[in-house]
Amino acid sequence: MRTFDTGATRNDDKTKPDYEGFLSPLVIERYGEYMTKHRHQSDGSMRDSDNWQRGIPLPAYMKSGWRHFFDWWKSHRGLKPSSAPGVVQDFTPGEELEESICALIFNASGYLHETLKAKQSAKRHSAVHRRTGANPRLLRRTNAR
Repeated sequence: MRTFDTGATRNDDKTKPDYEGFLSPLVIERYGEYMTKHRHQSDGSMRDSDNWQRGIPLPAYMKSGWRHFFDWWKSHRGLKPSSAPGVVQDFTPGEELEESICALIFNASGYLHETLKAKQSAKRHSAVHRRTGANPRLLRRTNAR
């Protein structure tokens, strides 16, 4: 139990996630800049900030994540990161490293997001099956339409 100088009390927070301590505002800010920059599409339109949450296949996240990990690794070793054929990237010193890490964060976050969504969906289907006796495989087919 915590008691504050004002006399107010709260339960102890030692077992609760400390998001303020776990996350860096510098990293979140730079990641936000990266994501804003990459909302602009080649056709001139701008995608919604949560567009990625609509679903990207896990293999796409994995393949992209490996490319960006490789660029991060090369930057770490003092080598120039790879660029896509025909793509000219004009980065300031250190920006290539930041871009690679932000891209890796995006791919890891997206992969984790899809994994957690699937886990929640499986739990939901199992709960429905236990309550109703409905076949979870049939539910997945029905909900996918």
